[in-house]
Amino acid sequence: MSANLKYLSLGILVFQTTSLVLTMRYSRTLKEEGPRYLSSTAVVVAELLKIMACILLVYKDSKCSLRALNRVLHDEILNKPMETLKLAIPSGIYTLQNNLLYVALSNLDAATYQVTYQLKILTTALFSVSMLGKKLGLYQWLSLVILMTGVAFVQWPSDSQELDSKELSAGSQFVGLMAVLTACFSSGFAGVYFEKILKETKQSVWIRNIQLGFFGSIFGLMGVYIYDGELVSKNGFFQGYNRLTWIVVVLQALGGLVIAAVIKYADNILKGFATSLSIILSTLISYFWLQDFVPTSVFFLGAILVITATFLYGYDPKPAGNPTKA
Repeated sequence: MSANLKYLSLGILVFQTTSLVLTMRYSRTLKEEGPRYLSSTAVVVAELLKIMACILLVYKDSKCSLRALNRVLHDEILNKPMETLKLAIPSGIYTLQNNLLYVALSNLDAATYQVTYQLKILTTALFSVSMLGKKLGLYQWLSLVILMTGVAFVQWPSDSQELDSKELSAGSQFVGLMAVLTACFSSGFAGVYFEKILKETKQSVWIRNIQLGFFGSIFGLMGVYIYDGELVSKNGFFQGYNRLTWIVVVLQALGGLVIAAVIKYADNILKGFATSLSIILSTLISYFWLQDFVPTSVFFLGAILVITATFLYGYDPKPAGNPTKA
């Protein structure tokens, strides 16, 4: 049974990470009549859907009692304003990160994005060391060096990229790269900060996600007003929305919750497999279906190094003899 759950977890992780990236990329490059959907509004809708999903999960944990649900929400959120306010910082950063992912995938192909975004392993590790006092072992430090080398190879300009740059004038590789790098830093900091809060309190992860979603929707609406206020007033909040847009929004809203639900069945090796399969699938689909990416030998070398680094970072060697703290 546990083996089946592990493989199911692997399948869900691969599906979520791959499908979100590919559908988001496709939705941002698809040529359609009329205005394109606004990524800022998509981020807000995703946050609202996440709140609804978490409330349903808390309702289930409260034995499907509305009275118990109301009491939990009142006691854990309204009666603890300072605890709730702690989530404003990571929530604002996550909102920025979600907007940056749309920018990145509007300017980078899915394969390059997938590989480059693995730099979040590096930023998470560095913030874990500085904020949580975590100690990294030799294999982990080595994996971070390999990771940086691999990403550098992936971003290495090639002749084919220079030729394609005229055709892909709508997207700027530099803008996409800066968006991914900023998203990596924001992901690392917000993830570690959120982990710190979870360790310091006894509130459930679903309650914490409701608090994150609440602040995220507020920050997101501020972003809509500042950057897309004119377009919203002219064409409406849901301008350009279609079936594909809703798929992207649902995948973004439920993705983190799905990962949180299955992660207890997935060890580090399994997560490494999921990342590797996701990179391979994104590369194949970008080449054969989206046709916006031509892999080079340098890209393959970089991708192999990143996949190796992902496995190496999660490798936990069994201590022999007298165990020492890593």
